[in-house]
This record gives sequence, C-alpha cells and structure tokens, in this order.
Amino acid sequence: MGAGVPDRVPVMCQLSIGHMLLQTGLSATAFWNSAGIFAEGLLNLRKSYSFDGILVSLHGHSPDWEKRIARVDKEVDGEVVHWKNGDKTVFPPDDLPLHFPAVERAVPSLSDFDPRSIPEEVDFIPVSQGLDFSIDPEHCFDSIDLIVARAGAEHSVHGEVTSPFDYYLRHFGHTQALIGLVEGPGLAKEVLERYTEGIVRLACGLVAHRVDAVKVSSPFAGSGFISPQFYREFVMPYESRIAGAVRGLGIPAYIHTCGAIDDRLEMMVGAGFSGIECLDPPPLGNVELADAKRRVGSRAFIKGNIDPVHVLLGGTVERVRLDAKLRLEAGKPGGGYILSTACSIAPRTPRENIQVLAEVADESGTY
Repeated sequence: MGAGVPDRVPVMCQLSIGHMLLQTGLSATAFWNSAGIFAEGLLNLRKSYSFDGILVSLHGHSPDWEKRIARVDKEVDGEVVHWKNGDKTVFPPDDLPLHFPAVERAVPSLSDFDPRSIPEEVDFIPVSQGLDFSIDPEHCFDSIDLIVARAGAEHSVHGEVTSPFDYYLRHFGHTQALIGLVEGPGLAKEVLERYTEGIVRLACGLVAHRVDAVKVSSPFAGSGFISPQFYREFVMPYESRIAGAVRGLGIPAYIHTCGAIDDRLEMMVGAGFSGIECLDPPPLGNVELADAKRRVGSRAFIKGNIDPVHVLLGGTVERVRLDAKLRLEAGKPGGGYILSTACSIAPRTPRENIQVLAEVADESGTY
C-alpha cells in the first residue's frame, strides 16, 4: 500500500456476512450485534485463510444490545428478534439481516430540506438498502480495538467508512436523490458537504484507533449509476476530502467501487486515494487488470480483480489456482498489488477455493 515492493504479493479478501456466518457457525444475531463475537469471527477466518489483513466493516456495537430484546423466535429462515421498541429483525444463517421497523422512516423531500438537520456526528453505517447499522457513540471503535490488540502487531487491520454519496442516496431514496442531482444540484451538494464533515471525523477516529488503512465504501459510484461528469461533480470532491484527511495522518486510504469503473480509474486515483479496490472483471464489470495496472498502477495500489462469482464461487480449486496466477502475472510487476476477489466472497463459496489463494501467493507471488 505504500508503493513499495514487498517480499511477496499480499492476500486479503473482503468476506460477506453470510460467508462468515456459514464458516464460523456463530449465532447470526450475536455476530451482528456483539463487538466481541464479531471480532472473534474475523480473527478466526483470517487465520483459516492465511490472509495478510483484516477488514473491520462494522464498528460501534452497543454492549447493551441484548437488553433491548423482547423475545427471540427460532424459525426456518433464521433467528427472528422482536425488539422492545416494536421493531423486528430476521437474522438468516447465511445473509445480511432483514430489518422491519415498527414505524417506517419518513423519506424527507429534498426540495425543502435543511442540511443543517443532519447530525454533526455520523451515527449509523448504511450497510445495504433498507439496512442501517447503528453506531454507539460511547463504543464507536470497540471492535477495532479488539482486533488491533489481537492481530495488529502481525497483520494489517483496515477500518471502513462509507461515501457521502451513499448517505445522500439513503437519506432521500435513490429516485428522488438522483433526480435531485439534475434539478437541485446546489442543495444536493450542501447535503453531501454536511455528511462529508461527519465522515471525515469518523475516518480520523479510525486512524486514532490504530488501523493501518481506511477503506471508503462507494458502491453506487460506478458507471451503472452515474456518468463520469456526475462522478466528477457529486462524488469526487467529497471522497477526496476523506482521502486527504486520512493520508494527512500518514495512513493509506483506498476506494471500493463495484461494477463498471473503467471510465473513471484515473479520476478515482486523482481524488487522492492510495489505492483502488474491486476492479470487477467482465462480466461483473469492465476492468482488465493489465490495463488498469498500466494506466494507474504507478500512482496507486490495486486490490482485487478475481471474479468472486464465476471463478471463486462456481469454479474448482484448479480453476481458482489458474486464475490467481494470471492475476499475479498482471498485477505483481513493480509491487502495488494485493491479490483479492473483486468484491465480497459470496456466502457459499467453498472454503478450499479461498485457501488456495494464499498458496498461490507463496508459490508465485514472491519478488
């Protein structure tokens, strides 16, 4: 990540919640809500796959979460938690939770919205559409601290924040938010600015708790959602401030954008990021690793490009081995490459298909 040449190419993949649950056998409810159990699962899987780093995607678990439960039902689809406030959450054994609030959140109108009404401190993580993870302000970095204490001396520990653009989409709903970029760009930028201020503080908090890198998750900034022009106007300036704040503290910041990003690789690096993650290959995206390495590899590290669906989930061990060797041939020269899946490892990916990645790095990734 520091643009040097290591002893060998590192290996580190992002794991889906479903995969972690299936491989650890932990209670889905406890894994999602308990900082200690979440940290234990991440540490065990890093060891199982011989990864060189750990991504801590959730932080801010409340230690009092069990006190908020009214009852738990065991059903075919998983654990169903009924909360005292009337909400219900289904925790499947192989996927993200499904949350059903007692009262649906009212989506505000963008046209007369006051950006100052957004809290100064970011108090949730927009994990997926309709699924937020609340951040307990008194225990904001507990999971980070647990993992740094256990693994930080030997392995790279990465924290994660989410792009202001994601918060903007979540706040107003995708349709209204995207129309707002055209009809009310000034107000959209005020909202993005307000969220950026809080996210910068959160990212700097991760650095203060001794992470080795900060990932900025920006899944909706690919060409399937917005044009290069809109990327330059509504994404790049705000993510650039996060990258600059993190790098100003001496820590690499890298950007994670899914799907087709071939038309904006240079802009992503130009935003000030130390590295780029995903680089989904066809058919999931449109990035060829050798081309990306040629275009931006001298300015930023590259993490990813193994197809997590057709190769890692659906392929044999030998197919994964061959594909990993091809990625190393393209990404390894000159350093600055981390062998990884393009995006998250799918829930039911065979364990042996993941374990072979470290073997290939040991065999063919040395310098």
